[in-house]
Amino acid sequence: MPSKLLPLLLPAALTLAACGAEPASDSDRPQVVVSFYALEYAAEQVLGDAADVQTLTQPGVEAHDLELKPSQIADLGSADLVVYLDQFQPAVDEAVAQSGNENVLDVTEAADLIEADEHADEDEHADESEDAHADEEGHEDHGVHDPHFWQDPLRVAAVGDAIAAKLAESHPDLADQFEANAAGLHEEMEALDEEFRSGLEECLRREFVTTHQAFGYLADSYDLTEIGIAGVNPEGEPSPARIAEVHELAREHGVTTIFFETLTSPAVAEAIAGDLGLRTAILDPLEGVSENSPGEDYPSIMRANLEALKQANDCR
Repeated sequence: MPSKLLPLLLPAALTLAACGAEPASDSDRPQVVVSFYALEYAAEQVLGDAADVQTLTQPGVEAHDLELKPSQIADLGSADLVVYLDQFQPAVDEAVAQSGNENVLDVTEAADLIEADEHADEDEHADESEDAHADEEGHEDHGVHDPHFWQDPLRVAAVGDAIAAKLAESHPDLADQFEANAAGLHEEMEALDEEFRSGLEECLRREFVTTHQAFGYLADSYDLTEIGIAGVNPEGEPSPARIAEVHELAREHGVTTIFFETLTSPAVAEAIAGDLGLRTAILDPLEGVSENSPGEDYPSIMRANLEALKQANDCR
């Protein structure tokens, strides 16, 4: 939905909510609206059956380019809590700001976001390119920070803590349950983190090539180097100069695999892989879960990504 239409839709949507429009659920449990899958997973784990969680980004929809329906905008105004990531989905940012709902949680601080160019690849060739790894248009779309924090399981656990604490403010009778569930999420994420650390500790190469620059947190956490063909926006088109540069980097580092994702076209990855005689494989950015995902939920998809990286980088 073009952002210029939001001011026209929001008053009508919020009026429907105020006049008794049907809520997201007829349950007496708190109603929590989250903006995309990683937040949905964290919220469901820490809130359990004590709250109803719904996501604005439906399965198979590219999270970066979400368009909101009037019914979703109405849900924002009536929710007990809205959880989102500022500057990741512009339509959500605008709708939240205009909803009048004060029960909102921007997870930017809890996720401890990194500036986008802090984990850009350090190769000297990248620095020489006019559109090197730090794709400027992609960065402008999401502010100065890389939004893809959920590629680090420990940051997912921290966001779960923030969700539990925020909803407990308005529902103190559920605080103990939220706290216990958040502790369980921590245990699960710490175990997943250890799997990545041990699985990627000994590899013949530390570099990997992706069509979408969505794995900077993963690379930072596990001592890898991401070489992004395009920027943090998956729809960004790499220039011929960047493609030539990726060719050179792939040869230099002995890369075996060009990774692509499930929600966008593999054409660029297949073209580069074909030029170099390399394999292609899926590395899922976990911006949504669909029938084409290499797993059914956050942990299983992360583990599929781990196995793909281990195979591509000849890890022991």
